[in-house]
Amino acid sequence: MNWFSRFIVSSIGQKFVMALTGLFLILFLAVHLAGNLQLLRSDGGEAFNTYAHFMTTSPLIKAISYTLYAAILLHTVQGLILWRYNRAARGPVRYAVSYSRPEERPARNMAWIGIIIFVFILIHLSQFWYQMHWGELEMKEYPSYPHKVKDLYSLVSFTYKNPAMVLFYVVCMGVVGVHLWHGFWSAFHTLGLGHRKYVPVIRFVGMAYAIVIPLLFAIIPIIIYFRSE
Repeated sequence: MNWFSRFIVSSIGQKFVMALTGLFLILFLAVHLAGNLQLLRSDGGEAFNTYAHFMTTSPLIKAISYTLYAAILLHTVQGLILWRYNRAARGPVRYAVSYSRPEERPARNMAWIGIIIFVFILIHLSQFWYQMHWGELEMKEYPSYPHKVKDLYSLVSFTYKNPAMVLFYVVCMGVVGVHLWHGFWSAFHTLGLGHRKYVPVIRFVGMAYAIVIPLLFAIIPIIIYFRSE
């Protein structure tokens, strides 16, 4: 296992870890979006509340969740380490004019973008994840579901009746989009999957994903804000 230890602590190994955790988190976003879209159903929150109950009680989902938390933390810490390493490698010299391709520009600010996203995740978890697990939410009972469930739907609806929270969420989704735009292609490139034959397809899929997923996330609180109940 000596070779593996040396690989993991090397700059290439660290980038490899960043790429794998990044792709895992990219896939998670699509799954999380599918759950959040249940908020838009006109059923008084039944679909979303039963979904939330399943996600917090299923042993399999719990195991995946712990992997997710570890991936978020590892991705963040690894990103900061690589950012510091790259800054040190460039040295203290700063040039008057800096040239870079458009797709490379976000990379120069990825650390700050990542920090903003990490802070957003912490706030988001404290608002909903913590309340779902340990908050004193009202219990709901639905004829089509065999268990009583916590009414997380009402908490989400109440939160996004506040225009400041809606604006905060929408802006953060814009930041997530920028991060995805660079991160999607970067992950494939790091893993050696960026063959020039498939580069246009990977770039197009990455761009589409970076636009559509954050946009759909952002639309949800906007609809909740304007929806009358």
